[in-house]
Amino acid sequence: MANVTFSSPVMAKDVTVYAIAGHRGTLLSIAKAHRIPIPFDCGDGECGSCLVEVKHLDPSIRYGIGLTEKEKEVLKQLGRITAAEIEDTEVNDMPPRYRLACQCFVRDEDVLVSFEGDQTLPAKTPAMSIAAAVFAGGIEIGSIDEFLAYAIKVEAEAADHFDDLAHEMERCDNRTVADLFHQLSGYSRLHLEEAKARAGDADVTDHMPDQHVWPDLVTPEQTALWAGDPHLSKLDALKAALEGERLGFEFYHHVAETNSDAEIRTMAKEFAKEESEHVALLEQWIARERHR
Repeated sequence: MANVTFSSPVMAKDVTVYAIAGHRGTLLSIAKAHRIPIPFDCGDGECGSCLVEVKHLDPSIRYGIGLTEKEKEVLKQLGRITAAEIEDTEVNDMPPRYRLACQCFVRDEDVLVSFEGDQTLPAKTPAMSIAAAVFAGGIEIGSIDEFLAYAIKVEAEAADHFDDLAHEMERCDNRTVADLFHQLSGYSRLHLEEAKARAGDADVTDHMPDQHVWPDLVTPEQTALWAGDPHLSKLDALKAALEGERLGFEFYHHVAETNSDAEIRTMAKEFAKEESEHVALLEQWIARERHR
């Protein structure tokens, strides 16, 4: 067994978890399982966003582990690995001070994992609508479990909404738009599974929000489209979907900017970033559709 202690200024206190060497995978997978807010984007050693500092608590025990060329290159680009550490890694198979959490596997030793928990929102965020400020009226999230309950509610209802629209389009034989809505439903279900995974074994059902907490009495990400229209164009469907994704972004962004709990803010930023990427994708699709 290994004791893995996570430490960050965005956490109220250090958290120590127990992991079986090689059993729970990478530091990032352990962090996800225990809702430790290590920032990450790709999760595949390409971007460097999950950079952590790993301190071996018993200096006499430092298990050798070879770095992949991919991780080595990213650490060099970040300026977080020295020539001496590279040589020690290549010659003696010894790990450097800094690692990528998605690439670092737990060994049978106690370690302290430190991370900054930096800003996960992109430099350019989607334009905010007037609805963004309305979220302040009824939503005050007090715990990670409550935030995940809200996220599960938002993503589950968005996925069901897009599936319903897809089935209506199929009934009207509007296959092009039906396929689009099925794709959007898939995105929401990916977010849903992520929120459920973060909740783990915790029962968050008691924290599920009532409809009255939402500005329009429906969860964000739901479009204004409810019935089937055989003549609905792909462009109009994309515009409606964009409106819903922007509302989803605004909800998570509001939590990230206003909540008093640093861990909740960090997790909300991660969800907001994913929503902003969906907004950008839909904007690209709309631009292409307009030029056809």
